[in-house]
Amino acid sequence: MEDKLKIKMSAFTLDCKDPHELAEFYAVLLKWEIPFYDEQYAVVGAPGTKQGAYPGITFQRNPEYQPPVWPEEPEAQQQMAHIDFAVNDLEKAVEYATQCGATVARQQFSDSWTVLFDPAGHPFCLCRMKHVFESPHFALL
Repeated sequence: MEDKLKIKMSAFTLDCKDPHELAEFYAVLLKWEIPFYDEQYAVVGAPGTKQGAYPGITFQRNPEYQPPVWPEEPEAQQQMAHIDFAVNDLEKAVEYATQCGATVARQQFSDSWTVLFDPAGHPFCLCRMKHVFESPHFALL
């Protein structure tokens, strides 16, 4: 048996006050499943996959969590990361995301993507990428 180092992405983790509540938002938004949750953690992943079999999004309870301010402002909580989601129809995707509970950021800087906030205040982007969906190299369909 080889002892080669293996590193695989397991999840992108977001802090929040209520992991299960935020997991439910992303499960609806992405049409994914919640394979695991407890008071401290929740996970969403692609349908039919087991936890860890495919990169997912993990939500970690942090009772001191403060949502970031976007765009950035001096002396305010700064975003540390955000998630980009490829969409084939930006307008329909924004409408759907708001129906799921997202809010659209007041300031926008491009016609190619829209910045929104999840229910815990994390910014995420819906990115117009119709050409990506039509590519034979794009596997996340």
